[in-house]
Parts: sequence; structure tokens; C-alpha cells
Amino acid sequence: MGRSYAVLGTGAIGGFYGARLQQAGLEMHFLLRRDYEYVQRNGLAISSIQGDFTLPKVKGYNSVKDMPRCDVVLIALKSTHNHLLAQLLPPLVKDGSVVLTLQNGLGIEPKIAALVGQSVEVLGGLCFICSNKNGPGQIRHIDYGQIQLAAYGLNYQPQGITTAMRQIATDFERANIPIKLEENLLLARWQKLVWNIPFNGLSVVLDATTDAIMADRHGQKMAEKLMREVVAIAARYGLNIPESFIQNRLEDTVKMKPYRTSMKIDYD
Repeated sequence: MGRSYAVLGTGAIGGFYGARLQQAGLEMHFLLRRDYEYVQRNGLAISSIQGDFTLPKVKGYNSVKDMPRCDVVLIALKSTHNHLLAQLLPPLVKDGSVVLTLQNGLGIEPKIAALVGQSVEVLGGLCFICSNKNGPGQIRHIDYGQIQLAAYGLNYQPQGITTAMRQIATDFERANIPIKLEENLLLARWQKLVWNIPFNGLSVVLDATTDAIMADRHGQKMAEKLMREVVAIAARYGLNIPESFIQNRLEDTVKMKPYRTSMKIDYD
């Protein structure tokens, strides 16, 4: 029997990945807020470079009290809403559950681990995806989609590749979601910040999409300078990110379809 999943935050990230998992046959339960009535009537609609699809029926809820305890809980809330996790998580987990946070930032996993206890494994998922929420129950997937998966250990000690990571990777691969397993969560998080900090910030300051930043010589230089600053800070924590990583990320951004970052959308 397959694993059951709860999705906290059915937006650009949780809505897309959750819908793909349901499309692949996994048991999915979605926590909805403002979209609840719309999704109950119309389901979830995904517009994707990999093919559009609609889920006419989803198991949607407007309260975790009505949701079952699940094998895996996906956290896809904005991290500014993490103060709600103390109320949202406990009703959804059981001994042996796994909590996978798909959020950006540092210091997220220790707080989650403190809420769920030692019988629940905590994983970090770093999403390399361009996706937006266009309206109630409507997600637009623009480019990419890979998730880097790593396990959290006390004080971010590397945990290697765990059984839970392999099991979840199998589910995601079944849904045609590319997965890369990482041994060091903290290093993976800093690597993600090498792109997130420059391009999220500059998209707001310059009022620009990613392609516009890279097309402007001054914008590209600012992005590269900020990337080097992030790499330098990571090095202070003993985390080595090579020069080639910066160049690869810049090249990836040039190839990327024009993208309005999540911070730019929030700011606008």
C-alpha cells in the first residue's frame, strides 16, 4: 500500500507537487484556506511545460482537525507563517511519520523537529522550480522542477542518505518529479541561497524578471557579486562551494524562461 501525504500550503509549490503526486496515484490530503470552496467545486488545475492537467476531485480540508494522520507531511507554507506549525503539525503526524519541508531559508528544520519529537524524521526539500499561483486552484509551472532532498540531524550534522529519503524519492520519481539525494542538508541550503538571495532581492530592487536582470550588464554583475558574498559567508561555517557552482547557476539563469520571483510577486 502506498504512502499517504498531507500538504500544508496548496500554492505554487505545494499545489504543483501535491497535484503531481495525486496524478501518479498517491493518497493526497490538501489543507486549503481561501481556495477551499473553489477547489472543492472545481479541483486543481495545473498549467505546465510538461503538460497541462486537471484534478477534478481532491481531498481538500479547511482545518487540520478534519485531516487524517499521514505517513508524510509536506510543508509548503510561506516561512513567515511558520508560527502556525505548532497548531498544524501535531494533529497530522504519528510515530514513524516523516515531515518534509519544501520551504526556503535557514533554521527551519530545528523548529519543526522540536514540534514533532524524535519519532518523526524531518527532511529538507530544496525546490529548483519556477512556478506561480495564478488564481484559486490554478498553478502555472514555468520551468525546472527538481527537488534536492536531505535529512536533518541535530545541529545540522550530515545524516547521509536515509531510508525515508529513498522511499519518498521513489514516490516523487513515480510522479516524474526529478529528485537528487544529498548527504549534507546545511550545505544544500547554502547552495540554494547562492541563487535565492541575489535574484529574489534584485527582482524587487530592479523591478525586473530574471531574464531582464541577466540581460543587463550591471544587473548581472550585481547578481554575481551577491552570489560571491553568500559563498564567502558559507565558507565561514566550513561549507565549501566551488567557483564552478556560481558559474553554473548564472548559466542556468540565462537559459531559464523569464521568471518573476516569488519575492517579487509578494512585493507587488
